[in-house]
Amino acid sequence: MVRFSSLFTFVALASSAVIASPLQHGSNRRGAQSLNPHQARRKTCVIQSNADPTKDDTPYILGALKDCNCGGKAVFEKDKVYTVGTAMDLTFLDDIDIDVQGTVKFTNDTDYWQKASFKFGFQNVTSFFKLGGSGVSIYGGGTLDGNGQAWYDLYAKDIYILRPVLIGIDGLHSSSIRDLKLRYSPQYYTFIANSTDVVFDNFDISGGSTSKNPAKNTDGWDTYRSSSITIQNSVINNGDDCVSFKPNSTEILVQNLNCNGSHGISVGSLGQYAGQTDIVENIYVYNITMSNASDGARIKVWPGAPAALSGDLQGGGGTGRVRNVTYDTMYVNNVDYGIEITQCYGQKNSTLCNQYP
Repeated sequence: MVRFSSLFTFVALASSAVIASPLQHGSNRRGAQSLNPHQARRKTCVIQSNADPTKDDTPYILGALKDCNCGGKAVFEKDKVYTVGTAMDLTFLDDIDIDVQGTVKFTNDTDYWQKASFKFGFQNVTSFFKLGGSGVSIYGGGTLDGNGQAWYDLYAKDIYILRPVLIGIDGLHSSSIRDLKLRYSPQYYTFIANSTDVVFDNFDISGGSTSKNPAKNTDGWDTYRSSSITIQNSVINNGDDCVSFKPNSTEILVQNLNCNGSHGISVGSLGQYAGQTDIVENIYVYNITMSNASDGARIKVWPGAPAALSGDLQGGGGTGRVRNVTYDTMYVNNVDYGIEITQCYGQKNSTLCNQYP
């Protein structure tokens, strides 16, 4: 029985270029996707800061966002550092600009965040804050800093800790996030769940470990149960997937990225949870430069039967399909595999995997 069906379009893979093919998204592939236009705002809320890394600025942030919600603009001021030590549920946002000019830095209280961070119910994903709503426009050129070194060192001791993602999105619609610097995330940089019609533009992502313990699982973007997502015009220096299409990611455009140190632009992992159907389809990936990476274009699928415990992740036995995925124009430099398809992800016993493909 075929448990996963797939249709990929790959043309002309070579060491210096290129995975190419036309697809229905072709009319969009060379121009930046439109962003939410600036609108006249009825009110501006300048967010205060204690200017003290030992004091939590979360009350100021929440107060300003609530005060300027529904038609206003909240501003993180330039050259100021805002310390966040409390988990924030921001799924109430509606028709608001958030102008991040300064630095938002999360505390490294690993005990607190493991208890208080928001859980997504997929692959141990948690987040410092949960962003949702509609008509949200975030921009400004500022920095979000996950203060990840304590997490890198702790994970080296205990792989079962819950490491927050830097930007956790749950139910965001008709919105844009652009012109941001993301630094030192404990895990993924951006996790996008249950969202539609969101554009991510002009991100600068980087931040490795300063100790012998590497920064692991630092994906640039992961999409999950989301559609009509655009990711474009960004530079990513990380140690895992540049972009990963998790279960039920559809109608996604990824273009004009420069990925370094990556595990590739990945479909999956899929099929981890028995009894669930994972769908990835109508994906267009255009004009990617992939350097110093393990993979260029990649698909990773769990075996057709539950796998033995594999570190902090385990599973297998799910079903699904991958269809209408195109990689068009990928430049690879010092990349181990231009294309890699893995059907035994998470399963070290290849004999068992072959019995249950």
